[in-house]
Amino acid sequence: MLANVIAQILKPIFLYLKTKRFDIHQTIASGGFPSSHASTVTALSTAIGLQQGFESAYFAITAVFSAIVIYDAVNVRYYAGRNIQLTKQLIHDIEQSTNVKFSDPIYHEKIKSVLGHKFIEAIGGILLGVIIAIIFY
Repeated sequence: MLANVIAQILKPIFLYLKTKRFDIHQTIASGGFPSSHASTVTALSTAIGLQQGFESAYFAITAVFSAIVIYDAVNVRYYAGRNIQLTKQLIHDIEQSTNVKFSDPIYHEKIKSVLGHKFIEAIGGILLGVIIAIIFY
């Protein structure tokens, strides 16, 4: 859990270093660098490997679990977020170009568009998770 908390605390710091914009809300946001999903599951897998052995069934279970979570964060959730961004832009463009206003509230619902991670954000989370597990071991 510490790897998760540290990743979330680091997110607004890395955002500031990249954009010179500080956003404290990044501490509770999904997406961003480093991936808290990747850091959490990697710390778990690494800790199990260090304590039970990297050849143990427990490590195998957590490694597969970690791979699924990281794959989901980088692929499924990332592209779902991109689809949300595209849909919002299409609605905006149609309203602007045709002067037609979509009256159904679903078209104007606030939907979070940053859901997943870029590959480099997952790598940052993986490295953080390994480091945290090794330090505590």
